Amino acid sequence: MRGRKLEGVLLDVDGTLVDSNAAHAQSWSDTLREFGYDIPADRVRPLIGMGADKLLPELTGLEADSERGRALTERRAEIFKAQYVPTLRQTRGACALVERLRKEGLRLIIATSANEDELRHMLRQVGLEDLLEKKTSSDDADNSKPDPDIIVAALEKSRLTPQTALLLGDTPYDIEAARRASVDTVALLSGGWNAEALQGAVAIYEDPEDVLRHFTASPFACVG
Repeated sequence: MRGRKLEGVLLDVDGTLVDSNAAHAQSWSDTLREFGYDIPADRVRPLIGMGADKLLPELTGLEADSERGRALTERRAEIFKAQYVPTLRQTRGACALVERLRKEGLRLIIATSANEDELRHMLRQVGLEDLLEKKTSSDDADNSKPDPDIIVAALEKSRLTPQTALLLGDTPYDIEAARRASVDTVALLSGGWNAEALQGAVAIYEDPEDVLRHFTASPFACVG
């Protein structure tokens, strides 16, 4: 952490705390098929971590705020909530890591491209809703990752500075968003990206449980 003392952690959700990246990709593929786009989930998967404002134009050329774009995005949310949220589980060790970070006295805040309603349902499903009270979502930012808006909003809401915070994430979009906000990232492989794709992180671990196993040597041990 460039020799600074850590005061708080910004937490991504999908692929980081919740094993949901594959479910997101499949829900997008299901929805796109309903709207006449034959786009398989494996083509969507590399874009998970971006918000709909970037993912939808990339896949279809539709703007997310167009009439058809809004209809598609709303339908995707319905499908995801009804069919996929009930199947979600936390990534290995996620709750235990959050509890450890809290025990260390760190300020914790969610920083995700998911919308607030979807976020609430996911956290409740995996048992994290009561552990994480402060949240920023796509509702708090004009642009999703890899733009830095959500990271900046999380810093402001948690009263942290870039020098006293770390982001825990799982995609190159997390790393890029944090970098553009001058925040370092600890990356996890649990979202499906490999270590090469996550270059730029200050440390890379398999999943939250792996962070816990190496906690005293991790960047999270630099507590002020």
